[in-house]
Amino acid sequence: MAATVLETPAWPSSYDGEAKPRKGFFTDTTVCIGCKACEVACKEWNQIPDSPKGFSGHSLDNTLDLGANTWRHVAFIEQKVPVDVGGGAGFVEAATRGGLANEGIATYQEGDGIRFLMSSDVCKHCTEAACLEVCPTGALFRTEFGTVVVQQDVCNGCGYCVPACPFGVLDQREDDGRVWKCTLCYDRLKDDKEPACAQACPTNSIQFGDLDELRQRAEKRLTRLREAGQDQARLYLADEDDGVGGAGAFFLLLDEPEVYGLPPDPVDTRRDLGEVWAAAGAAALALGAGLAAAVFGGKR
Repeated sequence: MAATVLETPAWPSSYDGEAKPRKGFFTDTTVCIGCKACEVACKEWNQIPDSPKGFSGHSLDNTLDLGANTWRHVAFIEQKVPVDVGGGAGFVEAATRGGLANEGIATYQEGDGIRFLMSSDVCKHCTEAACLEVCPTGALFRTEFGTVVVQQDVCNGCGYCVPACPFGVLDQREDDGRVWKCTLCYDRLKDDKEPACAQACPTNSIQFGDLDELRQRAEKRLTRLREAGQDQARLYLADEDDGVGGAGAFFLLLDEPEVYGLPPDPVDTRRDLGEVWAAAGAAALALGAGLAAAVFGGKR
């Protein structure tokens, strides 16, 4: 069976010449200091309700994850440095080989035997956005900037988009059931302003701009890091050939995506729908044939 062809019909063709250059975020986690200024700015600008969760006891992170009331989440990953990290092994690989050492390696995020990896997570504004495609009311739409936004006055709370997202970004508010998430500050974009989180970031870890230019900037940054000895540095969701066609929000990571709580190989959840329905149809036909054979064959 031929592979399912996925498209993004809402942008730019549907804007009939009014589409703007695609905007996005490049999050350079290597300079994130975990200040959470982006979280505060996001809540203040978008008037998002408080969502106190307290400290988990496992991390300095008091937000824990993205949700309907947390559109930006600064993840804190705190690890003892495995003995093999100096030899070029990733943390996941080194941990499976066993042994933790109380010896740090010399970067500002890595010292005294503890490695702090911090990253401000957000909706990815995927190129192939399953959430948008499964929405039955049109509440989710793609803007003229190529971003994905929820219209709360149209959302009926069906929740179809929640399991469709391969990143677990979408969430429903308990009080009304509607879905809420990052809009990439669509209201600010229309006024030629950068999103609140990017404006508030003191280290320029969150960089906003034209997506093509951001990807070029990220490649140069990645090259410099690898030349400086950060062999595990990598770009995440910057490749248009990945399972979601690349994303409007992509990241420079210092380790494997799983370490940051990100899926290693995210795929548009609609990709296999054709094969699933074909298999279901074949199974239904086989079942029908079996039942017919049993009924009519038993009358002989």
